[in-house]
Amino acid sequence: MKRILFIVAAVVSSAAILNAQGNDSLLNLHFNSAEMLLNTSGKLKIGGYGGVHYNQPVSGAVRSNGNLDVHRFVMMLGYRFNERTQFVTELEFEHVKEVYVEQAFLQYELTDYLNFRAGLMLIPMGIVNEYHEPIYFHGVERPLIDTYIVPSTWREVGIGFSGLVLPASLKYQAYLMNGFNGFDGEARLGGASGLRGGRQKAAESIISSPDLAVKIEYFGIGGLNLGLAGYLGETESTLFDGLDKTDQVARDAADSSVVSIAMTGLDARYQFRGIQLAGQFYYNAIGNTGRYNAFTANKGGGDLGSAMLGYYVDLGYNVLRSASSELKLIPFLRYSNYDTHFSVVTIAENEAFHKAVITTGFSLFVAQGAVFKTDLQLIKDGTGSGYDATFNAGFGIVF
Repeated sequence: MKRILFIVAAVVSSAAILNAQGNDSLLNLHFNSAEMLLNTSGKLKIGGYGGVHYNQPVSGAVRSNGNLDVHRFVMMLGYRFNERTQFVTELEFEHVKEVYVEQAFLQYELTDYLNFRAGLMLIPMGIVNEYHEPIYFHGVERPLIDTYIVPSTWREVGIGFSGLVLPASLKYQAYLMNGFNGFDGEARLGGASGLRGGRQKAAESIISSPDLAVKIEYFGIGGLNLGLAGYLGETESTLFDGLDKTDQVARDAADSSVVSIAMTGLDARYQFRGIQLAGQFYYNAIGNTGRYNAFTANKGGGDLGSAMLGYYVDLGYNVLRSASSELKLIPFLRYSNYDTHFSVVTIAENEAFHKAVITTGFSLFVAQGAVFKTDLQLIKDGTGSGYDATFNAGFGIVF
């Protein structure tokens, strides 16, 4: 409960400062790269983002090699067929050798407030999963809760609606989407990696039933953007393919290979002069974990928690604040806490899955879409051992 109150208090504290602010709410409205392409004029539209990273473990007792990586480079293409119909795709190259399609959706504008979308889309959960371009978060690597609690970059195939209601200062999304692959002969979910191994990424995905993903953002108060998201459904399993409905043993096995997921996300972003404050909070309630862990104990699983929790608070300040310059130097400090065994059923809680993370460093923006970053990240788990330290440096671009 103390951990939950921590993030709530941070959000309330930031809102309390708002009385002195203006009320130009459009300044609080955020767009990721795909949305910016949708709002760009012209038939064929091109964009992209990427980053090169250096990661060096730091230890007084052990020497370790560093890692140099062209972590990702992404090309984004958009095409406008007519005034109402657009297509956007995001082609990602990771670690030089891996290729992914991260987004590929067709949008049709029904009204000024309502768009229909179909295809491969980002799950609208939190900040980083949608705004994962390097200029939108501090630190070289994405926050760890957006790796293990919300497995960024989390995307699946679906259909649904999105839009802006400017008079009410609301942005919304609601989709029926494909769920996680929970079992395909092996368990894909567990305590160490959380839900990350279940992402299907539209790579010949399997589906038994669709899941629901919704998010509402409110941007009507000066400097503040608030988001509330929900995700509800069940994981998918290959055991349902060709299932004889009269075979009770096979039905029980298939039912044991899936879990239900009810995820809630709260996020806040606040800016005032040079101050930048952001926070995320996630809670995942996972059902049927007792049967799932028993069924997958000899199939690469057996340790999935029945609840996961994660949050962070991030504070930065632009020490070169000037309305006439693109140059920005932003020292920052972020505290994160996440636990993939926040609650367990029929298994023992593993304290090694409870992590506290302190990240501090700076971001130097030399242009609107170009940033150099460096940070020191300290990670400590619940077993009582000390912090593991890593020094990170790199640059990111968005265009």
